[in-house]
Amino acid sequence: MKLVVEVIDAHDLMPKDGLGSASPYVEVDFQNQLSRTKTIPKNLNPIWNQKLLFDLDSHHLHSSIEVSVYHERRPVPGRSFLGRVRISCSNLVSKGDQVYQSFQLESKSFLSFVKGEIGLKIYTSSSESHHPNNSTPKISSLPTTTTTTQAPIVDDSITLIQVKGNTKTHTNQAETASATRIPIQEAHTSVIEECGGVRSETTRHIHKHQQSTPSSVTRTDRVHHLTMQQQQQTGPKLRRRAEHEPNVRSQGDDDFEVKEASLHLGEQWPNNGGRAWMSGERMAATLDLVEQMYYLYVRVVKAKDLAVSAITASCDPYVEVKLGNYKGRTRHVERKTSPEWNQVFAFSKERIQSSILEVLVKDKEMVGRDECLGRVVFDLNEIPTRVPPDSPLAPQWYRMEGKARGEVMVAVWMGSQADEAFTEAWHADAASVHGEGVYNIRSKVYVSPKMWYLRVNVIEAQDVVPGERSRLPEVAVKVQVGSQVLRTGVCPNRTANPIWNEDLLFVAAEPFEEHLVLTVEDQIHESKDDVLGSITLPLDSVEKRLDHRPVHSRWFNLDRRRVHKFSSRIHLRVCLEGGYHVLDESTMYISDQRPTAKQLWKPPVGVLEVGIVSAQGLLPMKMKEGRGSTDAYCVAKYGQKWVRTRTILDTFSPKWNEQYTWEVYDPCTVITLGVFDNSHLGGGGGGVRDTRIGKVRIRVSTLEAHRVYTHSYPLLLLHPSGVKKMGEISLAVRFTSLSLAHTIYIYAQPLLPKMHYLHPFTVNQVENLRYQAMNIVAARLGRAEPPLRKEVVEYMLDVDSHMWSMRRSKANFFRMTALLSGAMSMNRWFEDVCNWKNPVTSVLVHVLFLILIWYPELILPTAFLYAFVIGVWNYRVRARQPAHMDARLSWAEAVQPDELDEEFDTFPTSRQGEVVRMRYDRLRSVAGRIQTVVGDVATQGERFHSLLSWRDPRATSLFLVFCLGAAVLLYVTPLRLLLLAAGLHVMRHPRFRSKLPSIPSNFFRRLTARTDSML
Repeated sequence: MKLVVEVIDAHDLMPKDGLGSASPYVEVDFQNQLSRTKTIPKNLNPIWNQKLLFDLDSHHLHSSIEVSVYHERRPVPGRSFLGRVRISCSNLVSKGDQVYQSFQLESKSFLSFVKGEIGLKIYTSSSESHHPNNSTPKISSLPTTTTTTQAPIVDDSITLIQVKGNTKTHTNQAETASATRIPIQEAHTSVIEECGGVRSETTRHIHKHQQSTPSSVTRTDRVHHLTMQQQQQTGPKLRRRAEHEPNVRSQGDDDFEVKEASLHLGEQWPNNGGRAWMSGERMAATLDLVEQMYYLYVRVVKAKDLAVSAITASCDPYVEVKLGNYKGRTRHVERKTSPEWNQVFAFSKERIQSSILEVLVKDKEMVGRDECLGRVVFDLNEIPTRVPPDSPLAPQWYRMEGKARGEVMVAVWMGSQADEAFTEAWHADAASVHGEGVYNIRSKVYVSPKMWYLRVNVIEAQDVVPGERSRLPEVAVKVQVGSQVLRTGVCPNRTANPIWNEDLLFVAAEPFEEHLVLTVEDQIHESKDDVLGSITLPLDSVEKRLDHRPVHSRWFNLDRRRVHKFSSRIHLRVCLEGGYHVLDESTMYISDQRPTAKQLWKPPVGVLEVGIVSAQGLLPMKMKEGRGSTDAYCVAKYGQKWVRTRTILDTFSPKWNEQYTWEVYDPCTVITLGVFDNSHLGGGGGGVRDTRIGKVRIRVSTLEAHRVYTHSYPLLLLHPSGVKKMGEISLAVRFTSLSLAHTIYIYAQPLLPKMHYLHPFTVNQVENLRYQAMNIVAARLGRAEPPLRKEVVEYMLDVDSHMWSMRRSKANFFRMTALLSGAMSMNRWFEDVCNWKNPVTSVLVHVLFLILIWYPELILPTAFLYAFVIGVWNYRVRARQPAHMDARLSWAEAVQPDELDEEFDTFPTSRQGEVVRMRYDRLRSVAGRIQTVVGDVATQGERFHSLLSWRDPRATSLFLVFCLGAAVLLYVTPLRLLLLAAGLHVMRHPRFRSKLPSIPSNFFRRLTARTDSML
């Protein structure tokens, strides 16, 4: 029987060579058998992929494996410690059940600093044998009386690496050192010759707390053995079947990380000398966060004195602007010799292939070829340049060349995307779009409607007469605002004067288009309600309040279907709440916190500028003319302002180069940017939806003031088959602080307006109101031109973030585990101190403890000074770039296919009964574990409560005697002496310890709880 320790890789090691790097190797010690891997020079994220074999005996259950990482010093021989891991052998698995595990490296002592983690696969095997061609460096045996054996290294013969669709091979022998190394952290693929074939093992990069089934990790493919020379000649022929392994990422970690982008921001106008394209060296200061794009603009205003047709005696003129192979045309005007168009055409400088511009006026013919009425020709070398903020260039009359008479008014100039005409212009790169699709590709700025919370306090009603006089009514009130419907409870007393005093909350948006409709109903039985009266109130007449002071209540007469001698009436208190912020997005990544009423707004603390530069490597989103195509546009949302870039057609690397600005009222907010594929280029039908490509969030508080961040962010999207990188987006972001004192003041203020704390909403009310607010925003923005469609708004606002997801539940659980890991590490360190694992550290802790006991006034200053030193120390390793969507933190890499299918399921479910039953059973098992944990917590609390409850008379009597003795002892003994004795007792040497539990622990575990009273 052999023990196999497969050393895969390591990440984020501590640099030791003085040049910011290290040359690490791994040394494994098991039962005095010592073996090591090869050395990877100058790499803090090394990849070994080596197997170390050890002899395994029957007493291995009580042994441990010590894996140490060292830096090999050169040219002077020696080594430096980089960290170690101790792994118990009690949970070893057999071959086939092994999974990749990532272990955090630990230090030898308190004074040694290490960081990073190492990836291993550990298992037992009876079929592993020593590789005859492998050689390992000799390591001297440990000094011991037992015979020490040398464990050999078993290397994989070939390693396959798939990066962005290309598969490369290299061996682990000497030729590996000369080959180009490709770092891989997420997927490791090894191929081992076996029975004349090749076996492929693909292992996902998962943490040590993740679980994975062998069937989802290992699979067998038959491939051909290729050498490095054959691979370079024949190209990639080995491809992994990604559709069968959706959760295994083929990209490395770098593809999922934020990268520095090399952008040429705020370029100067080109100056080629003489009569060039642009003249001068002026800067477009209004757009300094994007790359300058240069355009030839042609504004066709109108024409006059055009000739009429000899056949029809009329003229239906239009203008055609021709530049090389590009042609743009205005709309035609029927039966008019002096038409007006006022249309702008834009031609990108990068695509211009001609030196002359032609403006042709044509007469549209019903049959045959359109007749040319005349033309005007412009030499591009004579075109003037306009740089904002110059005033627009005045159009001029030009006499047309040709047989016909007439003049046309045209303005032609050179400019950039900062020109006012850029947004509304017809662009040459969108010449294939016609009709309604032209409006759907333009860039626009939108503003969310101003929304209010509408509070309806239904107090009481009088003289409510039911339809049947023989019975007393069971009255409830239904209140409706647009599509929002809420009901009060049925009055518990069957009376003609019911009392409810219930608050109902709605969301209303300006301008108020809906009315408040209130209906009083008599519940005859469960399926039938009789309307006793109703009232309709326009929202414009409702009182608005800005604070918690109550508004006046009013009586309203009900409109009744039946004529009665007396009129029924209802008592209401209705108001529009201006002191709240209407939440349309989650508070975790909220972009605006201001209340509805503008009177309560504070001045802005800064300005946020975002340059949406370009995207790279987008995937095809649809098929067009038999090939993949993407028509991408970007949407950004911050506060009430939404922006949408223009759509760049049929390219996987669109360049937008558009810059937008927002006022920042609170730095602890988030801007969201999403990229979508435009599916409405032909006008679009009602069932066509714009497809999501990816999303990026940037928290403003993480940005340094007055610094320009130029980064490329990965666009990650969760599919039913797993997480997928859809491309990258390049952004330039700058936050400018207007007042440092005001910014510091904001950090001391509540996150939301004060009304959220004086009169808070329940959790259910917050979720329902947020959903209604999102629907209102989507409906209002969907009526704009071009519309910002509902699917776009829902994705930007994360409307489904509150839905159940096993993946999110796991991610949140391990977030909490990571949060507590520091306390757990400190507890393990203190246990090592108490157990005297390192005598020097234990002595130092005892000395520090004695100093703090003797001078207790130093405790708090020492704690705060320690926190200050840690903060200053961490400044060196602070994040230099904004955060991004983390697939590993979101648990999107190791998620099971069924869990993803459950997350993408509709609500209510649309799956078959067997699938729903299986998911229900799984949910029951998870809830059962949570139930056990909650029960254990309740048990510990009940044991504390039973100390003085006399449920166990003997235990309570003993505790009372202890309390009396403790009171006398604490009264006559100085507190400092008691703390000294308690501290020394806790940290006593293991020679004076017992392995049995302590007396207080034994006493507490024997206390009674109420578990024996539960059914």
